[in-house]
Amino acid sequence: MHIYDDYLKPIREAMEADSKSGRMNENLSFSGTNLIKGMEYKAFNQQVPEKRLLPNLADFARELGLTPNFDQKLGLHQDFAHLKHSEKLEEHYIVSMFVDIKGSTNLFKKYTPQTVWIITNTIQRAAIHTCLIFGGYVHRLQGDGLFVYFGGKNMSAALAVQRSLQFASVFTYFVKEDLKKLFNEQGIENIFTRIGIDLGYDRDVIWGMAGIGEISEVTTCSLHTSLASKMQSHAVSNGIVVGDHIKKESLTLTEYYTPVCHRTNNENDRYIFQIPDERFNYTQYDFNWLSYLKRQDFIATDIYGQLQLKQKAVTIPNRNVANLAPIAAVSKPYYDFK
Repeated sequence: MHIYDDYLKPIREAMEADSKSGRMNENLSFSGTNLIKGMEYKAFNQQVPEKRLLPNLADFARELGLTPNFDQKLGLHQDFAHLKHSEKLEEHYIVSMFVDIKGSTNLFKKYTPQTVWIITNTIQRAAIHTCLIFGGYVHRLQGDGLFVYFGGKNMSAALAVQRSLQFASVFTYFVKEDLKKLFNEQGIENIFTRIGIDLGYDRDVIWGMAGIGEISEVTTCSLHTSLASKMQSHAVSNGIVVGDHIKKESLTLTEYYTPVCHRTNNENDRYIFQIPDERFNYTQYDFNWLSYLKRQDFIATDIYGQLQLKQKAVTIPNRNVANLAPIAAVSKPYYDFK
């Protein structure tokens, strides 16, 4: 979709300048810093700023009419921050998501730790920036991946589910298509993402402070938070697995959900969690994120079948025939001055 082209550039430059790549004598630079001498954090920050979307992704956010909130703190969701150092607990719904980047360990076979750091941190920042666009809250960094919440006290559960599916689909497309193409050019294979998403309703989720003192975070205790992580492990490469509550909050999308057992041909994979005594059987589904992404009103498909960002029509102010007079004056046969 080209919205991540600006994030691919520093990854490509870092790869090409790596001391293991055999290009030690070439004059390659990274934001004006010689990469052969090592990656400097300052140079990386100039190329991929912490709190600023890169141009193409910024255009994407504007097209959606969404603004990222960069004023977040890990382990301190803004709607529940008051529970820090508190003995109170609250019940409130939340969508939990685990985004795992798999296969990055293999990068150490080809590149120095400095280059691997640039690659993984750029991917992670692309994920964070995209998550923030869709209103997600990054609760925790999980190695190369993320643990993310969607929703809060000023957002409906249905909208939180929608935003979570949009983010997961857009980012998975980036990894599966754009990032894979770059890695294949460098002879790197098997870098992919797996995502698990689930929704816990008010009755299912307890918010409170976990830990002691500053060794703490405001987090959730919920079966469905735990299941999101477990579902991630059941996803295929570049796949998304969701829980039954996600499906229930998006009934118009039923066609995009298929029980995982249909893929594995193992009926034991139908339910991600069961409590036999309570007759509780919780189904997990493969989510057809690509078909869902193609359905979004901000996406178009070009003649080659590639997804592109759909540009909104621009409304020109003061569009009045009288404003054409200065131009049309030289073409009187085509303009009625009466």
